[in-house]
Amino acid sequence: MALRAERKLTEAEALLFVEPNFGTAAVLRPDGSPHQTVVWVDWDGERPLFNTAEGRAKLEYLRRDPRVSLLVVDRHDPWRWVSVSGTADLVEEGAEESIHRLGRRYRGWDRYPLKPGEKRVIVRIRVERVTAYRV
Repeated sequence: MALRAERKLTEAEALLFVEPNFGTAAVLRPDGSPHQTVVWVDWDGERPLFNTAEGRAKLEYLRRDPRVSLLVVDRHDPWRWVSVSGTADLVEEGAEESIHRLGRRYRGWDRYPLKPGEKRVIVRIRVERVTAYRV
């Protein structure tokens, strides 16, 4: 698989990942078919990301094939959106803090209600392509 140059998002594009907008993450199953899930999104100042947990299908699929796509739609204007695709870096360090921050942003929780023994993972996307509308 040839690597493409990483593409930086514009400030306006990145802002959609900072606001509490929902995203749809798409990864590939072993048979090549798409697997999509709704996720909370974030921006770390360089890359878009989302958070998941050990045992989830999307994490298993990303470990096998790191290609990922993430579509974020403005919660106030569904005609304003940005879609990124690229490859995923899976990061365990800081993942629990990340899900607590996302819980505050999306639900107003002081702490995300982790299940006993739950291990979180950050999916940071090395963006190779961006498609945006009205951004």
